[in-house]
Amino acid sequence: METNVFGSRKILVFIALALLAAGVGTALYESTSVDAMEQSGEKAAPPPMPVDIVEIKAESIEIWNDFSGNVVAVDRAEIRPQVEGRITEIRFIDGQNVQKGDVLFVIDPRTYEAALNQAKAALENAKVQAQLAQKEYERAKSLIKTEAISQSLMDERDNNRKATAAAVQGAEAAVQRAEIDLDFAYVKAPISGRVSRAEITIGNLVQKTPNAPLLTTIVSQDKVYVDFEVDERTYIDSVRASNGSKQSEGQKIPVRLLLESGSKELDGYVHSFDNRIDPSSGTIRARAIFDNKEGYLLPGMAVSVKMGGNLKDKQILVTERAIGTDQDRKFVFVLGEGNAATYREVKIGPSVSGRRVILDGLKEGDKVITSGITRIRPGTIVAPKGEGAEQVQANSAASPEEASKVEE
Repeated sequence: METNVFGSRKILVFIALALLAAGVGTALYESTSVDAMEQSGEKAAPPPMPVDIVEIKAESIEIWNDFSGNVVAVDRAEIRPQVEGRITEIRFIDGQNVQKGDVLFVIDPRTYEAALNQAKAALENAKVQAQLAQKEYERAKSLIKTEAISQSLMDERDNNRKATAAAVQGAEAAVQRAEIDLDFAYVKAPISGRVSRAEITIGNLVQKTPNAPLLTTIVSQDKVYVDFEVDERTYIDSVRASNGSKQSEGQKIPVRLLLESGSKELDGYVHSFDNRIDPSSGTIRARAIFDNKEGYLLPGMAVSVKMGGNLKDKQILVTERAIGTDQDRKFVFVLGEGNAATYREVKIGPSVSGRRVILDGLKEGDKVITSGITRIRPGTIVAPKGEGAEQVQANSAASPEEASKVEE
């Protein structure tokens, strides 16, 4: 019995040794195979990454600069009383469009009508006195020749003639002033435009004083100004592009207006620049003018202004998607030899319709990768597609001799 147990133990030990030897052999085989593959360069390479590319071509573009502005009325009038009296009529509706000369308010005109009639009567009396004095002077003139009257009487008649003539002029001026006061009793619109509400209603007494109360206001509607501030660089570029500060037809600096809501866009031009640059902000005040026949724009509106639009020299542009950021630097990936992605630092300019002007770092003919730049590293092999891809593939197709050199 003991002999059988001892024999079984010998068999188990033998089996364990056999299994151990098999495992070690397998591990040595696999290690040897991996080493052999690495030494022979047979490690599997990842496939090229498909990317979109575009070939750079310089373009003539319009560059617009964005500013914030406010709408200002071209003409604005504050209506105040010029005579005293009680308001008896209001002849407009709040917010109505009125024409120059339309009557807006009526201040009780009866007092001024009476004053005018009185002045006219005084004028008639002065004219009668002047006619009589003239006749007496003519008579004295004929009598002095025969010495029928004294020279002193002649002088008296002459002075009376002149005094009555002056009285006529004074009476005429009084009539004119009374007519003006009566006209002022009918408060008229001095300009055409949209009237505000009546600040003083019927029945109230108004007075003609240096601080006369405001009756209402009118702002012109056909055209409006937009005031905004321009940086010094943009001002210099714009004036140079328009051939100096003289803005004749065809040389006006174009401006586009966009309401804050984005619902309306209008075209206008720069009306004027201020005569100085503010040293604290480095900006200059600018004023643009726009047609507003529809009356859509109101003074005080906040708007976005785009200024520029002059044709510049040809510029290089790439889509914003192709530009990456490396700390404080901007870069793109350019297709290099063997379809390898090449890192290229660039200096960017203004944005134009979703594309960015490249001031430095690219030239015509460069093939820029426009997709997947976040997954690309310098030297990554890519498979071009999209615009220019066929030409790239044709250029990259090597002859048998060139292919053997690449393999080497």
